[in-house]
Amino acid sequence: MVSEYFAQGNALPGLVGSVLILLCLLQIKHLFADFFLQTPKMLSGRDEYLHAGRAQHAGVHALLSIVVFVLMGASVGFILLICLIEWVIHFHIDYGKAHYSEKKDLNPQQASFWRAMGTDQCLHQLTYIAMTAAWVKCFAF
Repeated sequence: MVSEYFAQGNALPGLVGSVLILLCLLQIKHLFADFFLQTPKMLSGRDEYLHAGRAQHAGVHALLSIVVFVLMGASVGFILLICLIEWVIHFHIDYGKAHYSEKKDLNPQQASFWRAMGTDQCLHQLTYIAMTAAWVKCFAF
């Protein structure tokens, strides 16, 4: 049993431990990029599709993911591809939430606002799971 294995003081198996570290790093990256590093430009006019602030915000996510994947030992080609894909996905998830929120004139006092926020965050987290799965497929021990 797995619980008996860990109860005996054994460390996490290499791949499982690496996956958990990668997911934790992506979570910390997300916290900072989504909640601490957004500028007023990134937060304004979010209902416009071609919004420079949203592009910059998605870029912050991609740049911090580059750091995460460098720390995890990924190749340059993998890093550039996965972070470009993340940029595109993040840009569109945020646009979808902003467009929906503006169309519905949502504010934090409405349950729909929080459903939109939760859906946005869930989609970002699922993106990190997919990125981690790609990393495992390319760099599994």
